[in-house]
Amino acid sequence: MVKISIHGSQLGGTVRCPSSKSYTHRAVFLAALSEGESRIYDPLISRDTLSSISTCGALGPEILYEGSSLRVIGTQLKAPDTVIDSGNSGTTIRIAISVCSLIESGYSVLTGDCSLRTRPMGPLLSSLRSLGVDCFSTKLDGTAPIVVKGGGMNGGNVTINGSISSQFVSSLLIAAVRATNDVSIGVEGDQVSRPYILSTLATMEKFGINVKHDYELRNFNVKSSRYTPGIFHVPSDLSSASMLVAAGILVGKDKIQLSGLNFGLPQGDSKIFNIVEQMNGRVVVDRVGGKLLVEESEKLEGGEFNLRDSPDLLPVVSILALKAKSPVVINGISHARFKETDRVSNISTELRKLGATVDETHDSIAIQSPAVLKNASLESFDDHRLFMALSIASLLTDHSTVNGAESVDVSYPSFLDDLTKMGANISICSDENG
Repeated sequence: MVKISIHGSQLGGTVRCPSSKSYTHRAVFLAALSEGESRIYDPLISRDTLSSISTCGALGPEILYEGSSLRVIGTQLKAPDTVIDSGNSGTTIRIAISVCSLIESGYSVLTGDCSLRTRPMGPLLSSLRSLGVDCFSTKLDGTAPIVVKGGGMNGGNVTINGSISSQFVSSLLIAAVRATNDVSIGVEGDQVSRPYILSTLATMEKFGINVKHDYELRNFNVKSSRYTPGIFHVPSDLSSASMLVAAGILVGKDKIQLSGLNFGLPQGDSKIFNIVEQMNGRVVVDRVGGKLLVEESEKLEGGEFNLRDSPDLLPVVSILALKAKSPVVINGISHARFKETDRVSNISTELRKLGATVDETHDSIAIQSPAVLKNASLESFDDHRLFMALSIASLLTDHSTVNGAESVDVSYPSFLDDLTKMGANISICSDENG
């Protein structure tokens, strides 16, 4: 893996926020399921979204790059010619598992990298079997590789465990539209990451489908129907924006301005603005102009924050705690252990290297910042969000290193370039001289 060397720096300037990874995934799959031509404007082109693009292309639809947009020509789905490799993208493989059941005949085999092959798929497979889909894990343990037999989805009533990932629910919702009969979905357990389900529903509406559901997002009624081709403008990614907000608060020299933001569609990580406000950070949100102004804060307030609906903010809130004058407690995060890595355990380990006191339970961490941050050799575990957060935290030290720079291609390929443009002192180093 590529290691970077980071010296203490202060940042300033303007950065354009990248487009949303979550919405790009959803728009690509829904356009592919719409028989006819759709257009997706401003998609994020990253390692994860390329997995969704190549997966949909392998199932028959034609996807063409045209400037800053994608032209998607949906057609009848067919069995893929080879194994579908979803790389590191949990969203891709989980949506694709359900979509592959809609193929008229044949088998689909879906897998991914070593990390993805450890992530749970069992609840989704169990629910699909209840809907008449023949699918299984080749290892018989609910993890990839996954085999799905085509032939369609019968429909009916099904339950799904929502405590591990909202992606299971999104996957069922997207494919259930094409079931032979109506589908009623009930969510069991503590539903996590609910805003991501709202993102799925909002994208489905752009392709002609409205799903009836209760306020708590525990019961859904999906009518058997067809998607209609549409035009979709991908909003900016507030998950990526949250990283830059943290950078501005922790090491901003002048005001950092984030441009190109779009607040018109639901995103769970918009919660970062409420958290920063509670911590007494300085962020001015211009929803009409699509801009943020972020200023460095001398000291932040601690507090307790529940991230059950926004687990991707765990690394961000964790590094903000390094500037808090009282402890920061983050709870509702047990499902973050099933992301690309066990983010709860890994962020705790790395913050301790920086001198922080961290108490960890299965569903929470409590962080007390040190009087002075230590220089450290930090490990991202090839997790893009951990790498970005630890790189920003390292700007508070005299000199630290962070391993795993290539991971940013998953969601924010220009991350290091953007930090450098704003004044970060970053260079590539080898393991020998790190």
